[in-house]
Amino acid sequence: DDEWRAALAGEASKSYLFALAEFVAKERRAKTVFPPPEHTFAALDACPLSGIKVVVVGQDPYHGPGQAHGLAFSIKDGADCKFPPSLRNILKECGEDVGAAPPPAGTGDLSKWAARGVLLLNTSLTVRRGEANSHQKKGWETFTDAVVKCVNRRPGKGAVFVLWGKPALAKCANIDRRKHKVIVSSHPSPLSNTKTDAPFTGSKCFSRINAHL
Repeated sequence: DDEWRAALAGEASKSYLFALAEFVAKERRAKTVFPPPEHTFAALDACPLSGIKVVVVGQDPYHGPGQAHGLAFSIKDGADCKFPPSLRNILKECGEDVGAAPPPAGTGDLSKWAARGVLLLNTSLTVRRGEANSHQKKGWETFTDAVVKCVNRRPGKGAVFVLWGKPALAKCANIDRRKHKVIVSSHPSPLSNTKTDAPFTGSKCFSRINAHL
């Protein structure tokens, strides 16, 4: 996307990005890496900077075959893979909160959300097959920090930042809350969706998002 290229032009000459590109290329030659290369920047391609209304921050891409396609929490429809439990909880909460019709079984493609201005941004944009967090601390965090800063500093109307879990909250710690709305809960994973003082389940995050749009 031309808007993102312009906004992130300052990152292009930084040494960390060269090292990251070299690392990912080497990983792809030697290992299976998700998502496929054409989907690495799908979140940015699907959601121009000026059109962002909501930012959802994830962590890693899914590391199982056929799952990740570049949008945080999303899987492509018809993918022959295990349906991610976090995504199942997200869709369930959306249905119970705002009455969204449950999607057909196996349907978990959130591309329509992205097309409506929801930036589905993972903190790391690649991962080795079967190895969660395998591409952490290789440079993606710095790059996606720059993406978050672009949204934070964007002129005009603020966005809604939806932060599920402590890592997402930490990543967006410097968001200007005078301009942007921030919605916080635990992560939708079954390991944490009902825990903490602000559990994901029952958080009504979707109606809260709608109230600020």
